[in-house]
Amino acid sequence: MLQEGSLYLGTSRNPDDSLNKAEYLALKYGNRHGIVTGATGTGKTVTLQVLAESFSEAGVPVFASDIKGDLSGIAAMGEPKDWITQRAEQIGFTDYAPAEFPVIFWDLYGEKGHRVRTTVAEMGPLLLSRLMNASEAQEGALNIAFKIADEGGLPLMDLRDLQALLTYMAEHATELSSQFGLISKASIATLQRGLLILEQQGAENFFGEPALKVTDIMRTTNDGRGAISILAADKLMMNPRLYATFLLWLLSELFEELPEVGDLDKPKLVFFFDEAHLLFNDAPKVLIERVEQVVRLIRSKGVGVYFVTQNPLDVPETVLAQLGNRVQHALRAYTPREQKAVRTAADTFRPNPAFDCADTITQLGIGEALVSTLEAKGIPSMVERTLIRPPSGKVGPIDDATRQKVMNLSPVAGQYDIDLDSESAYEILSARAKKAAEAEAAKREAEEKAEGGDSAAGRWTLPGFGDEPNETSSRRTTTKRSSGYQRETVIEAAMKSAARSVATSVGRALVRGILGSLRR
Repeated sequence: MLQEGSLYLGTSRNPDDSLNKAEYLALKYGNRHGIVTGATGTGKTVTLQVLAESFSEAGVPVFASDIKGDLSGIAAMGEPKDWITQRAEQIGFTDYAPAEFPVIFWDLYGEKGHRVRTTVAEMGPLLLSRLMNASEAQEGALNIAFKIADEGGLPLMDLRDLQALLTYMAEHATELSSQFGLISKASIATLQRGLLILEQQGAENFFGEPALKVTDIMRTTNDGRGAISILAADKLMMNPRLYATFLLWLLSELFEELPEVGDLDKPKLVFFFDEAHLLFNDAPKVLIERVEQVVRLIRSKGVGVYFVTQNPLDVPETVLAQLGNRVQHALRAYTPREQKAVRTAADTFRPNPAFDCADTITQLGIGEALVSTLEAKGIPSMVERTLIRPPSGKVGPIDDATRQKVMNLSPVAGQYDIDLDSESAYEILSARAKKAAEAEAAKREAEEKAEGGDSAAGRWTLPGFGDEPNETSSRRTTTKRSSGYQRETVIEAAMKSAARSVATSVGRALVRGILGSLRR
């Protein structure tokens, strides 16, 4: 049943319900991306688990988000329940055996997995604007903030750093505008309020150090199996924008850090994006273009991206066109939009003359899907109605004790659980502000002392009660005394006597004018 270089997905059947043939996904085309769609309760999560287990067994690391906690069971030994054994017998899956798989649990909040975070600088202004739902003007201000941080040597690690930088920009808006373009204080104030909202929503848990290393989600075990990284997203889903932004950041980080490898015998990593519609809801055009670019080019980095969502219309056509491997579970067609979704899904498959694809989509049972994968030369296979094979791991969530045991034995245990607080923009700007305040205080003190000295020198003082005699005056007196009194001429003496008499007369007149006659 199993084939070298291929993943067994299930067995197709003919319109008369007889078994047809085994359906495989070729490992060499695993990096050509894919999509798993279907209404709630039709078996998407089980199909995701089957794919994750199969890639892991083939030595391919996997990253997947766990929205409801059901995917965590992949870390525990499978239980041969009745429906599992019946499905294995029904499709002739004689190689079925319960198993457990190497799992690394991650959690932005550090509760159900190892802390996973990044820095504000690594997130970048585009994704941060998406996270904050910023307008075009606010996004421009955010781009200027990142430019100032780069040129000013201000590392942006967490939200506190960005808040400090925005405050600095508001205080120096005039001088910065002349260098970087207009900086609106209104836009800065709106961004600051946006940061407060992010903090209230718990986004501060996502930003900081140590930042996640992408190599830690690309591990393999000693026995050659790929590690399955599972992001606990049940709490994270309370903030859908943060959830979608985090996964898009991780995808972008893989794209930027991994080298070009071309087409390999098997992918270096497979990335499952569950609830993919959250990525594209109300997304600006520039962000959708970014996703399309990453999906189109990351294949050459050896990474396969698989979107998991309810409706194929949730994924833009430009992105949908890049997805070569497709698994379509049942869809309901009660509303016009649902009917359009059925037609869209049917039109994306290579037709099979044995049945009508659109009609079959609405008639599929639980655990049954239309499957089309890439075959030789990357040509899509003819769509087949397929019974998906049962997973080998446990179906359903694990308990807290089992989860903690897996975390304790994890190869990254303790590596991300302790926060680091290195010197960054907040500390640097705080030190600069303190230094500037101290310099200003010293300047004021010097000016006050200077003003105090001038007023004292200009006061009239009585002998013995004023300031100490002037040093120059003292030197002059000493010099004069040391040289002796010079003789005065008769004319000089007479002139001095007359001056003293006049001064005395004037002084008496002034006193009388003020105090009145002394004889009265």
